[in-house]
Amino acid sequence: MTEIINGKTVADDVVEKVKRLTADLSSKHGVTPGIAVVIVGEDPASQVYVSSKGKKAKECGFHSVQHTLPAETTEGDLLKLIGDLNADRQIHGILVQLPLPAHIDSGKIIQAIAPEKDVDGFHFINVGKLGTGELDTAFVPCTPAGSMLLIERVHGKDLSGLNAVVVGRSNIVGKPMANLLLAANCTVTIAHSRTKDLPALARTADILVAAVGRPEMIKADWVKPGATVIDVGINRVPAPEKGDGKSRIVGDVDFTGAEKAAGAITPVPGGVGPMTIAMLMANTLVSASRAAGIERPTF
Repeated sequence: MTEIINGKTVADDVVEKVKRLTADLSSKHGVTPGIAVVIVGEDPASQVYVSSKGKKAKECGFHSVQHTLPAETTEGDLLKLIGDLNADRQIHGILVQLPLPAHIDSGKIIQAIAPEKDVDGFHFINVGKLGTGELDTAFVPCTPAGSMLLIERVHGKDLSGLNAVVVGRSNIVGKPMANLLLAANCTVTIAHSRTKDLPALARTADILVAAVGRPEMIKADWVKPGATVIDVGINRVPAPEKGDGKSRIVGDVDFTGAEKAAGAITPVPGGVGPMTIAMLMANTLVSASRAAGIERPTF
């Protein structure tokens, strides 16, 4: 029987631990984790994401600040705000919601965030630490970090002897995911749009991670019998059966077919999605713990 990996349950476990450790940090060390979320413009999807992050931070007992800036904000003004947040001792995590307006260089903004407050894990210093195996001091991007926790629930922390195929080579998911799997002793292949005979390669995977952004691209016959399938994709597709103009959310994996072949699989929604925001909370707590000079919590 295929195990459906419930990301919401694992995410709830992470958040409960964050709440408990936050209360301890506050009562024993006088430090309350602080997160600042910066949003520029009025992109509706970004507004939803930012709102959900703020709610979760408050639920965890964090000091939560939101800076909502008009779309015409200059790059200089945004850099000044980042500098102020870097210097603010009450803020331990800084999150700039992407995408930014076209006149602002996103890369320059991300690299302006102090690495020790880069809870998204996008700063080159954190990227370099992850790439060289310095996981104890790196901030890992939240989606791959959460995906890794789901894999550990099935296989444990040591993945020696297992083959993993990561479909997708983005800096946000594909590459950090591969580095995390390598650090856990997995044998890793990164596949992408230029890969020759992708279905055959996917069938070699004991752990198959789909992070390509194409709805239901990975079919049932791409999945090795018994494999663990982690579907990172979130794609909105038409759903005429629900009515005119309606849509539904699907992953990068054809779930209905792949479920029959896989040993364990994440659904979409309800799989990797809830883990992303939970790991953002975990990273912020880690940053606050470091600032207080106490041992880094693990999840």
